[in-house]
Amino acid sequence: MRIALAGAGAFGEKHLDGLKKIDGVEVTSLVGRRLEPTRAVAEKYDIGHVATDLAESLARDDVDAVILCTPTQMHAAQAIQCLDAGKNVQVEIPLADSLADAEAVLAKQRETGLVAMVGHTRRFNPSHQYLHRKFAAGEAAVQQMDVQTYFFRRQNMNAKGEPRSWTDHLLWHHAAHTVDLFAWQAGPIIQANAIEGPLHPELGIAMDMSIQLKAESGALCTLSLSFNNDGPLGTFFRYICDTGTWIARYDDLVTGREEPVDLSGVAVSNNGIELQDREFVAAIREGREPNSSVAQVLPCYRVLDRLEQQLKA
Repeated sequence: MRIALAGAGAFGEKHLDGLKKIDGVEVTSLVGRRLEPTRAVAEKYDIGHVATDLAESLARDDVDAVILCTPTQMHAAQAIQCLDAGKNVQVEIPLADSLADAEAVLAKQRETGLVAMVGHTRRFNPSHQYLHRKFAAGEAAVQQMDVQTYFFRRQNMNAKGEPRSWTDHLLWHHAAHTVDLFAWQAGPIIQANAIEGPLHPELGIAMDMSIQLKAESGALCTLSLSFNNDGPLGTFFRYICDTGTWIARYDDLVTGREEPVDLSGVAVSNNGIELQDREFVAAIREGREPNSSVAQVLPCYRVLDRLEQQLKA
């Protein structure tokens, strides 16, 4: 499996670290906005081809699939570009920043029949997988999820502390993780409400947001998001269930009393990004729909669209 990766930034390197651990996978091309920093990453990971134009990589005959870690605003158009070039594609979350663009990617995937997957990593973190199996087996049921997504982003910087060329978004990016996860764990979402705080004077985005969700099962989700939080950073999920309480912190899981849960047998790795990439490669090899396919996550983007319309109103 020969893969091109577009977006040689902080998250792109996480994928490169994960891909190194998958047998029979080689990254043959790396695409970045600026040539010299991209070349430096390519040298670090022993990648032979470097480009600043995605089309150059798509034209190569040593590329079977593409992983897009580019700015949010480029995701939908680039995913369609990859599919048009006959390449399977994994798009980092979010698939798009509008419902129309997300639906356009699904239409192209159905037209081509290629694998098109979205990086909804929470489906792959061993912590959430462990609980998903409990729910599927009827051993527990979600009553409420309480989720905090907190960052300190008063300046437009990436995870490496470097200036970003694009603006991140609480609703279309960070809320997408939880909206999709809640539906995956508790069932289809039938009610959604959102309120937001003041817009940043320079970035033009809300820095604080509160979202309420209700699933068809009756389960509730309360999601708090902030770019103003100067404290512990990241996303923390409290699952309040009928037979117990669990707290998920990315790939780790504890009970409501902070007792560690052994996740050693859940998957071949304890790294959600690596597991996500393993699913992408396996789906291509096996000619099947992947977990977190464009079709599977589209309901999430329908909910985000409804929330955006509320906020605009």
